[in-house]
Amino acid sequence: MYPGAEPPPDGLALVHEEGRSLRAAWHGNELLRYVYRPWEPQLESPRPYLHPLRTLDGDVVSLYRPHDHVWHKGIAWSLSNVGPENFWGGVSYTRADGYRQLPNNGRMRHDGFDALGVHDGVLRFDERLTWVTQAGAAWIEERRRVGVAVLPGAGAWQLAFRTTMRNVSGAAIPLGSPTTSGRDNAGYSGLFWRGPRSFTGGAVLMPDGEGGDELMGVRGPWLAFTGRHDGHGRSSTLVFVDHPANLEYPTRWFVRSQPFACVCPAPFFSREYPLADGDELTLRYDAFVAGGALDRTACADLAGRAAELQPAPE
Repeated sequence: MYPGAEPPPDGLALVHEEGRSLRAAWHGNELLRYVYRPWEPQLESPRPYLHPLRTLDGDVVSLYRPHDHVWHKGIAWSLSNVGPENFWGGVSYTRADGYRQLPNNGRMRHDGFDALGVHDGVLRFDERLTWVTQAGAAWIEERRRVGVAVLPGAGAWQLAFRTTMRNVSGAAIPLGSPTTSGRDNAGYSGLFWRGPRSFTGGAVLMPDGEGGDELMGVRGPWLAFTGRHDGHGRSSTLVFVDHPANLEYPTRWFVRSQPFACVCPAPFFSREYPLADGDELTLRYDAFVAGGALDRTACADLAGRAAELQPAPE
């Protein structure tokens, strides 16, 4: 560093791009960007997302707007079947006609932050959102809490995500998935991660097994995905953790290694949840982003640390 150069901040730091996004960095190296006011078209069900996501060594472990599914964006809370509405993006599956593009792509509107900052080595923000249908009706009010902490001894960092959704539509809303609408093994709806192209064909690990696409729909308290990066050829591992208090725990997992890498803890995989008017549903998840190809023991050790950061009930 040349004399007079500004030194990078120590530890975990937050940069707020007012009206657009939050960026988190570790010793000056960016770990994530959280876009809370997206600019994408209505067809993609605009909603907040985390991209890019990076390991502590700077390797990118997420993908934005892949040409095959432009509504996939890093990690995002994305629900495909909110009654007849779609807060996932793109086409909807119906029993009668299969996949069709319908005028039902809703959006999640950022209404404000109630807390935002870094304290005692943990970055945390509390966000208020409103889910608005394509026709302009407010259906769900959401309170979202996100925490970030770095585990340097484990070569990893932790993302803690909690959402509380309140039905304000005036009627019951069944929360489901394409599988609850008739498509087999398509239970995607939840906290969805899309991995880099180079992660295609990566390894999937669970407490009782490992493999690939054959683990679609299997239940477990955690699931890990290891992929390799183009260029230097290093590997990275992401460990996703369900919370014991969640609906359908241990969750069924929507996971693919082919034709692309993706993971989603899927609480509505095969059974609709009827969210009554005025009722709330709270769900909590953790994700660990680690350098290297972790074995099952190391993944389980990370999963066991989830409760250390997971936000407590208000």
